[in-house]
Amino acid sequence: MKKFTFLMALLGGFALNAEAQKVETVPQTSANVGLEPIKQGNWMLGGSIGNIGYSFEGDQFRINLNPRAGYFITDGLAIGAQANLGLATFKGEDNVYNYGISPFVRYYFPGGASATGRFFGQGDIGIAGSSPGSDVSLALGANVGYAHFITQTVALEVMGGYNYSKANLNSGNGQSGLGISLGFQIYLPGQR
Repeated sequence: MKKFTFLMALLGGFALNAEAQKVETVPQTSANVGLEPIKQGNWMLGGSIGNIGYSFEGDQFRINLNPRAGYFITDGLAIGAQANLGLATFKGEDNVYNYGISPFVRYYFPGGASATGRFFGQGDIGIAGSSPGSDVSLALGANVGYAHFITQTVALEVMGGYNYSKANLNSGNGQSGLGISLGFQIYLPGQR
């Protein structure tokens, strides 16, 4: 009986010790960054995924990926380039792969900003092509968005606007219209 009582006391001590060391962490959902990530000389790397959709009527699925990199030439103004990669599948037909590259300009608006987020506008112009054709065409985009900083250097973004491309020239059907994308950016400090 003494051994059983000793064993129970020992297990109880371990249980109390384990409970005392329990650490609960809560994921960080925002960071007070001010203007620091969008200062002159900083870099931004990231991308977005957009125009995800499935049409039940036409059995069609579309998705676009846009990796991008930029450099802040002055506070709040970045220039850079983004790749445009897309896939469209059609039931009973060949898949269409879209590709392109577009230099962009992004401006973070000072008005309406908070300590954890910034509104921005982005314009791009470049070239685009598609897998069923060998021709390339003009690609344009004018978008607005919001960057919400979850850490000092990482922001989640939502962006919407108008994008135009006649990349699928052989089938006579290009991509243009309004679109929404979700993404993230990593802001890297530059040398000062």
